[in-house]
Amino acid sequence: MSSRTIKILSVLALAVCALGMEAQMLPNPYGPPITVENAKKAAAAALAEAVKNHWVMAVAIVDPTGTLVYFEKTDNTQIGSANVSINKARSAALYKRPTKAFQDALASGGAGLRVLGLEGAVPVEGGVPILLDGKIIGAIGVSGANSDQDGQCAVAGAAAIK
Repeated sequence: MSSRTIKILSVLALAVCALGMEAQMLPNPYGPPITVENAKKAAAAALAEAVKNHWVMAVAIVDPTGTLVYFEKTDNTQIGSANVSINKARSAALYKRPTKAFQDALASGGAGLRVLGLEGAVPVEGGVPILLDGKIIGAIGVSGANSDQDGQCAVAGAAAIK
């Protein structure tokens, strides 16, 4: 690559980083609400990932409006994780982005601190929008372990819907 190409790529990379969480918002439109059948399928995939890794988890699935459609947890999951999983799912659905985008924005400080003023935005990894045919049909929220482990399970759950 020429030095000019590298400079252009560097400027583009900086521009994308400067956009912060806006760059991570999904442009996808909302679709019809997730079915109970698909909600159970997403939860089962997330819980399978948790069980495989010996993590205890609470999993919540919401529709695009943030209304709870399905909830399940493993035995011995801490009580607080139930509400946290629901809040992560709602945040991902209402703001059309993974909750990790809020976590990263908050960690960056400065302008990223505005996340604290967004009603219902959960700045902790573990909430992921669920897409079907390119439309957001809901979101999954997972809580119970470390946030990166919650995120791993949430991604597995969202990926189960095709």
